[in-house]
Amino acid sequence: MQNNQNSSGLSFNGGEPQEENTISIMEILLLFVRYWKWIVAGMTVALIAAFIYLWYATPTYKVTSSIILKEDNSTTQSYAPRNAVEGVSALGSVTNLDNEIYILQSRTTIRSVINQLKLHTSYIVKEDIKKIDLYNKSPVIVDMEQNNLENLRHPIGIKLVMDEASPRVSVSLFIEEEKTDTVFIELPALLCTKAGNISFTRRPGSNPFHKPLNIFICNPNDAIKSYRSALSVQQASQNASVLDVSLNTPYTEKGIDFLNKLVEVYNNNTLQDKNMETTNTQAFIDNRIAIIDRELTTAEKDVEQFKQNQGLTNFSSDLQKNMEMGTRYEQQLVEVETQIKMVDYLDEYVNDEANANKMIPSNIGINDPTLAATTNEYNKLIMERERLAQSTTRDNPMMRKLEEQLAALRTNINASIRSVGQSLNIACRDVRNQATIFGGKVESTPTQERQFMELSREQQIKASLFLMLLEKREENALALAATANKAKVLDEAMVDSKVAPRTMVILSAALFLGLLVPAAIIYLLDLLQYRIHTKTDVDRIAKVPLLAEIPTYEGSIIAVHKNAVHEIDEAFRMLRTNLMPMLGAEKKVMAFTSTVLGEGKTFVAWNTAITLSLLKKKVLLIGLDLRIPHLFEYMNLDSKTGITDYLAGIEENIHTLILPSGVMDNFDVIPTGTIPPDPAELLSQNTLDKAIDTLRNEYDYILIDSAPVGLVADTLILNRVVDTTVYICRSHYSNKNNLRFANQLMSENKLNNMLLVVNDVDYLYRPYGYGYGYGYKKDKKNKYKGRGKNYR
Repeated sequence: MQNNQNSSGLSFNGGEPQEENTISIMEILLLFVRYWKWIVAGMTVALIAAFIYLWYATPTYKVTSSIILKEDNSTTQSYAPRNAVEGVSALGSVTNLDNEIYILQSRTTIRSVINQLKLHTSYIVKEDIKKIDLYNKSPVIVDMEQNNLENLRHPIGIKLVMDEASPRVSVSLFIEEEKTDTVFIELPALLCTKAGNISFTRRPGSNPFHKPLNIFICNPNDAIKSYRSALSVQQASQNASVLDVSLNTPYTEKGIDFLNKLVEVYNNNTLQDKNMETTNTQAFIDNRIAIIDRELTTAEKDVEQFKQNQGLTNFSSDLQKNMEMGTRYEQQLVEVETQIKMVDYLDEYVNDEANANKMIPSNIGINDPTLAATTNEYNKLIMERERLAQSTTRDNPMMRKLEEQLAALRTNINASIRSVGQSLNIACRDVRNQATIFGGKVESTPTQERQFMELSREQQIKASLFLMLLEKREENALALAATANKAKVLDEAMVDSKVAPRTMVILSAALFLGLLVPAAIIYLLDLLQYRIHTKTDVDRIAKVPLLAEIPTYEGSIIAVHKNAVHEIDEAFRMLRTNLMPMLGAEKKVMAFTSTVLGEGKTFVAWNTAITLSLLKKKVLLIGLDLRIPHLFEYMNLDSKTGITDYLAGIEENIHTLILPSGVMDNFDVIPTGTIPPDPAELLSQNTLDKAIDTLRNEYDYILIDSAPVGLVADTLILNRVVDTTVYICRSHYSNKNNLRFANQLMSENKLNNMLLVVNDVDYLYRPYGYGYGYGYKKDKKNKYKGRGKNYR
C-alpha cells in the first residue's frame, strides 16, 4: 500500500482502495504489541502445560549394543578359482549385511526373543500418577500356553490384589469387556477362561506386595509389532561388519534383556544353519561307511577263503620286482577308481530330485578345488534361503534372486562333476595301461596267483575307501564341534540416552504454540473486525485524504488550551496545520460531518475552532445539526433561540444570534435553536446562502456542525455553501463501510473538498512522534479524569 502526501501535508491514497493488498509485517507486529498481554498469557499457559506434561510423562530411553559379524573362512575359498563363484560373489560372504540386518529385525527372530523373555505379559503398578512396570520384580508370575497366546484376539487385563494377612489372592479378569472375579486361597493356581487356562505362581524370593497389580497379556504378534518398530539395526560404517543395535523403550531393564537375548537367538539360529551342512555330510559319510564296511568284509572273506582253498603261503622271489611295480600302479588305480566312485555317488546325489533343496556333501575326498569351492558356495546359499524363508515368502525379490543363483550353481556343479569324472576316467585309463604292462610280465604266473591278486586288489580298494571315509568322518566331527558364534558382542547392552520426552524440544514447542495460537487468534479476529481501529485500517479503505488523527481523550469538553502541549492539543494543532493550506480568503467555510451519530463531529468542530482562534483569527461556529444538536451542551446554554429562528424568518438579523463562546475572545457561536419539523426545507432556502455570504465578510473562518450524512440529507443540502468538508470517523466505533460510503460521496462529488479525520485513536501502543510534536509522550500526570466527549 502506497501512502502519498500532497504539498499540504495531507496523507491520501491514490487510485482504488487498498483492501486487497498484503498487510505489512510492521502492521502485524503493532497489532501483536497492542495485545501483548494475551500473547504473554498464552505463552505462560503453554509453558505450564509443558511442565506438567514433562513431570507426569513416562520417559523413553535408548538402549544400545554393538556386535561384529565374523567372516566365514572356508578352507577351499583361499584357492578357489574366480570363475567358480561367478555371479554369486555378493552373497558368498558372511557379510551381506543387509541380509543379516533383515534377519535381526525379522518377525521370527523377535518372536523367539519375546516368547523366551515373556515380553507379551506386563506387570504394572501405579505409584502416585505414574505407572511402573515391575517386569522381573513382580511377586506373581502369570502365564498361558503358547497356542492360546497366539489365538488371542483382544488383550487380557487382570487386576490382582494380595491379602496382607493371608496367602489369599483376589483376581479380577477382563476379557472383551467381560469381568470375572475370582479368589484363590493360595498360589499356585489355575484359572480357566474362554481364552485358555491362565496359571498364577509366586515368584521365588519375592517380597510381600500389597498394592493392586495390573497385569496385561497380549498376543505375541502385537508385542512383535511394538518391539519391531522400536528396534533399529544399522551398519556402523560403510566398510565395517559392525552393527549398532538400539531399542527405544520406557523400561530400560526390559530393553537390556531384549538386546542381549536378540543376539543370543541370532547366534543360535546361525549355528543351527551352519551345523545343517555338517550334519548332512556326516549322514552321507556314515551311510557310505556302512556300505563299504559290508563290501570290505566280503572282500576279506573272499581272500581268506581263496587262500584256504588253494593252500597258498608265499610267492616266488622272481616275481617280486614285477609285482612291486604292478602293485604300485594297482594302488594308483585303486585311488583313481575310488575317486571315480565318489564322483558317481555325488552325481547320483545331486541329480536325485529328493535332494533338490538339500545341501550337497562337500568334504568327501574328491580332490578338485573348483568342485569343492562351488559346492561350498551352493551350501551357503541353501542356508541363506532357509533363513530368509523363515521371515519372508518365495515371491520376495531376494528369494527369487537366491533361487536363480542356486540354479546357476547347481548347473556349475553338474558341469564340474562331469569334468572331474572325465579327468578321472582319463587318468584311470593311463594307470590301467601301465598296470597292464607289468601285468603281462606275470602272465606266466600260476592261475591261482593271478586270482589271488585280483581278490587282493579288490580288498585293497575297499580298505582304502573305508579308511578315507573314516578320516573324513573325523574331520567332519571336528568341524561340527568347532563351530563358533557368528555375532560377537563388542559393547554390552546399556542405557545410552533419554530420547523422549525431549525437554528442550517440548518447552520450545510449547513456547512456539503459546506464541502462535494467541497471535493467530488475534490476527484472525483482526481480519474479521468490521470496525476501524487504526490509521492502517483507514489507509486500506479510504480514498479521502487523511487530515489528522485525534487521540483518545479523557477530559473536559474543551480539549485545546493555550500553551498546552498534551497529546490532544498537539493533535488539533496538527489538524490545523494540515487544514490551513486548504483554506484561504475565498475558502473559509468548513462543514464537519460524519456517517452516523457518536463519531465526534461536534467535539472535533468545537476544538478545531478553538485551535484556529489561537492564531488571532475570528472564528464562527454554526450549529446546523438540526436533528440532534449537541452544540448547546458545550456552551451550557438554556436559550432555545438559534439559527433555525433566522432560517424560519422569526429572527431577521443574523447578528443578534451570534454569541461569544466563552473560551476565546475571537471565537463566536451561533447555536442551533429550536429543532424544526422540516430541517431539510429550512436548509434549502436562500436565507442560509445570504447569511453565509454576510458572515464570510466578517469572519476569517466559519465552521458548521452539520448532521450525520449517512442518516439524513442535510449535509448534502448544505454543500452549496461549504468550501471544505471535514469527514469524521471514530476508531473502535465506526464501521468500515462508513469509509466506503465516504469514498462514494467523494467519487460522486456530493461533498466539496472532503478531508478525513480519525477520532478517538488509542496511542498507548504506538510511538507519539512524527506528526504530533516529534517525541512528545503521553503525560500521565496531566491526564484528565473522566470520560471526555470526543465521541459526540
